[in-house]
Amino acid sequence: MKTVAGIDIHKSMQAVVVRLVRNGQVVYEQRKFGGTVSEILMMRDWLQELGVEEVAMESTAQYWRPVWYWLEGKFGLHLCHPLQNRAKGGRKSDFRDARRLADRWSAGELDDSFVPGAEQREWRALTRARVQYKRAITIMRNHVECILERDSIKITSVVSDVFGASGWAVLEKLAAGERRLDELVKGLRGQLQKKEAMIREALAGKLTSSGLLLLRNCMQNVAQLRRQVESINEELGRQMKAYTKELVRLTKVPGIDLYAAQELLAEIGPKAAAFPTADQFASWVGLCPGSKQSAGVNYSSRSAKGNPYLRRLLCQVAWGAIHTKNSFFKGLFARLKPRIQGKGAAWAVAHRIGKVVWLLLHDEVEYIEKGTGVNPQNLARKFRRIVKELARNGMDPRELLAQAVTSKATLRASATA
Repeated sequence: MKTVAGIDIHKSMQAVVVRLVRNGQVVYEQRKFGGTVSEILMMRDWLQELGVEEVAMESTAQYWRPVWYWLEGKFGLHLCHPLQNRAKGGRKSDFRDARRLADRWSAGELDDSFVPGAEQREWRALTRARVQYKRAITIMRNHVECILERDSIKITSVVSDVFGASGWAVLEKLAAGERRLDELVKGLRGQLQKKEAMIREALAGKLTSSGLLLLRNCMQNVAQLRRQVESINEELGRQMKAYTKELVRLTKVPGIDLYAAQELLAEIGPKAAAFPTADQFASWVGLCPGSKQSAGVNYSSRSAKGNPYLRRLLCQVAWGAIHTKNSFFKGLFARLKPRIQGKGAAWAVAHRIGKVVWLLLHDEVEYIEKGTGVNPQNLARKFRRIVKELARNGMDPRELLAQAVTSKATLRASATA
């Protein structure tokens, strides 16, 4: 039996209990350590002295990360969810939690979380920061719209993307204090040139002093965020250069662009080696129906939370694939929508795309577009299922077919007459 240590992690303190077997008896050694690097190294040396082979710890906020990084490569590390190690009321303490971790892991009662390697963790930090920066840009866009609307400037009702090339040029002139309409509408691009009269009407309002200050601040924030996003894109391009083949393979799937492909690699790895099957991968993401049953009653089929970053990404990719002309996923959505409604059908498309992504990375195959046509094998399978259902309900499919042919011939004859 392996020697296992349990660590109850806090921000500035770690409670450690080592489970030892001596002369056929289970004994425990316990000790507290701080949260600094020197304390964590002392804890590592102490665990090695006791001959610890496996270490189980709780995934407490972000505080588990430095402990994991400094123990990585020295022991078999396992990250467990705190809910699985919850104590009964009135029986909770730091050392009890750590001892329970060691005991339950030794008994095989805890699930091991997926923690990627160092390289993939770097990718995750960058892609997740990029997501947050883009969300901040969206917040700034909404704030700018509120500022303009408050001062009766209706440009957002004419320009779909006020942070686009033409919209940004107009905002820069407004922020600079320009009030002349002829100057504000100069430099319009594309289709907006045809809407010059509407834009003039939308710019008839006047910014107040407070609105002018807030608009300048928002634009400065957006410009800074854009520079940060660009620097992240450059760094990701440098770090993922060795995996260009995998990125190109993923971008062949409808709805997946380069940024989405980078996020997919960052979340699941270039080979998806942590997931033995596509079904397990979809379950880990949180794209499968949940199960909450008791006494034969299904109380809920709500899916698990899964990986929120990857689930959000696959749902966005699904909507992009649905709106891609002549794509298989567009046809899949059309077939599912009458049965499970729009959002449910999009969720099913995201589930299918997740399985395709796993297959492309795990088995290293290329994506082949099938188009929106119906698969003949699926059509034949559906026909056989309908025939069986009719026979089960006491109806003869051949008689129904003959009646349909007769009715069609009768209608054709009456129309000719």
